[in-house]
Amino acid sequence: MTLYLTEEDVEALLTTEDALEAVEGSFRRLAAGAVENRPRYRLRLEHGILAVMAAADLELGYAGTKTYAAFGGLDNVRFVVQLFETRRAELAAVIEANRLGQLRTGAASGVAAKYLARTGAKSLGVIGCGWQAESQVASIRAAVPTVERVLAYCRTRERLEDFCRRLDAEPAEQREAAAQEIVVTATTSEDPVLRGEWLQPGALVCAIGANDSSSRELDNVVLERASFVCCDSKEQSKLESGDLIEPIAQGVLDWLEVHELQEVVVGEVAGRASDDDIVLFKSNGLAAWDVAIGAAALERARDRGVGREL
Repeated sequence: MTLYLTEEDVEALLTTEDALEAVEGSFRRLAAGAVENRPRYRLRLEHGILAVMAAADLELGYAGTKTYAAFGGLDNVRFVVQLFETRRAELAAVIEANRLGQLRTGAASGVAAKYLARTGAKSLGVIGCGWQAESQVASIRAAVPTVERVLAYCRTRERLEDFCRRLDAEPAEQREAAAQEIVVTATTSEDPVLRGEWLQPGALVCAIGANDSSSRELDNVVLERASFVCCDSKEQSKLESGDLIEPIAQGVLDWLEVHELQEVVVGEVAGRASDDDIVLFKSNGLAAWDVAIGAAALERARDRGVGREL
């Protein structure tokens, strides 16, 4: 039986806490070698792209793909996750995945903040106030309950005011948002929006935009000041993370100095050595997370009788 889940189904089935649990579990299974992940590839369309990414999570028992067509702007992007069982030829689910992707991207930063933010971090700064930034704030608040204050910046005043009203955040200037204990960059900018000189000692930076090799959210000084740099996947970062590719090509950093967050989650590396360290998590987004959170949605749907059989 194949179950079809709509965006409304996903919204009703999953919470921010569910997403955090699913993504942290995915990191643990990645570290254990139970997950095979394939980086995203893109095909050009007449006025957009078709992107495909895939993973097989043998411990979880599901494999699948996330596919999306993007034609510029949030209203012109459609995501879908397909899940197969790993022990038999069975298509388990087809899931509309705009909300699913938003949840898992936020959850990854939440996991990073849980393990890499300085002890007792109280402030979060967000540069960019679009759709993805919303789950960044929700997930980091859930993962780091000591966070008391959220400051946000974006270029459009009306959008900033709406974001702050809905998420209980404070409008700030770009430099002020960057001077917090946890800093998220969630933009579509092709040029750096965060300068390393703005960061305070002890900051954790979660950079979630710029997932192509020609775009950057971070300047070189961020990398120069960082005591610890990690990403979600070095294999994928080498293909599409301009925030790492360019500084490494310029000799600012070496790939040998870049870790994967899964190593921190399972205790293979410490990540933060002191409260004054500046730490960077570069997130590109993994199909492994889509399989994990898709599986969580599927299991809850079966338990609650939600979805439509195909």
